[in-house]
Amino acid sequence: MKGVFKIVIILGLVGVLAMIRIYEYRFFYDPFMYFFERAYQSGETVNYTFEMFSNLFLRFVLNTLVSLLILWVAFRSWGIIKFSALIYAAFLTVLFPVFMYLMENVEPGQYLAAFYVRRFLAHPLLILILLPAFYYYRLSRNITDEERIS
Repeated sequence: MKGVFKIVIILGLVGVLAMIRIYEYRFFYDPFMYFFERAYQSGETVNYTFEMFSNLFLRFVLNTLVSLLILWVAFRSWGIIKFSALIYAAFLTVLFPVFMYLMENVEPGQYLAAFYVRRFLAHPLLILILLPAFYYYRLSRNITDEERIS
């Protein structure tokens, strides 16, 4: 792909990530969003349900798919996509049970750890690490276009 075309597609995909974030209140049930905006200071508790966990999982999956598309457009390497998918799967496998445990066992007023674990699951933070890391890897290895596609 030509450089300008790649950048336009990547910016469009970043726009999709932004739209997921902008419309989170409309499409995803997450009492943490409201809790940390208003109720955290008053000492209220978070009422969580299966719906909250399933919506958090859905957001993670959507953000992951868009992030993998960004990586594909940027590098066109199945090796990078497979490695990134493994990182995302490991991230979910470790953090989702930790989040569930924290929600079950946290004391009222001590939600900060759960909030940050939820943030890593709900927002596409890994792409901010993976994109420059793979770019640096490609530059340091001087990989050609023919080698990237295989």
